[in-house]
Amino acid sequence: MHTSENVICNLDSKGYQEERIAFPVNRKPCRHCKGFTLIEIMVVVAIMSTLSAIAIPAYSRYVEKAKITKAIAEIKILSQEIGAFAADGGPLPNTLNDIGRAGLLDPWGNPYQYLNYATVHGSGPIRKDRSLHPLNSDYDLYSMGKDGASQAPITDHSSQDDVIRASDGRFIGLASDY
Repeated sequence: MHTSENVICNLDSKGYQEERIAFPVNRKPCRHCKGFTLIEIMVVVAIMSTLSAIAIPAYSRYVEKAKITKAIAEIKILSQEIGAFAADGGPLPNTLNDIGRAGLLDPWGNPYQYLNYATVHGSGPIRKDRSLHPLNSDYDLYSMGKDGASQAPITDHSSQDDVIRASDGRFIGLASDY
């Protein structure tokens, strides 16, 4: 085995004193100084992948529930503002612009839908429940949900994710729960 000498200078009371120390050049690393093996890295990656596979869908469900909760809260606020506008026997607003809320978007980036039934002629675009009865007797207010699509009967597939106001405000929630 080849050796290489390193010179270490120590300072003592008389001055410098040299000590020569020989280190092997082609030295094998000690057993406890090794890095990670490929198997160990693969096990860590597998564990992290499993944790990600569990956490990401749970996080997505949490975010979707938070958006639904926000839409419900905003529809409650809009209902109160519409009620305040029509207080003392006045007419309901014709649009959300009448209460200053024309630009309000739901958590999915779509505008809230409002329809004053007094402005509808004939059966019109009034949304209906399973029994094909109108959801409300005064006005319709809803969010088109995650897919941004909606149909008049709330039993339609595209309306199931809508956040609706029904039974004249006694129910505010997902159309699929009504």
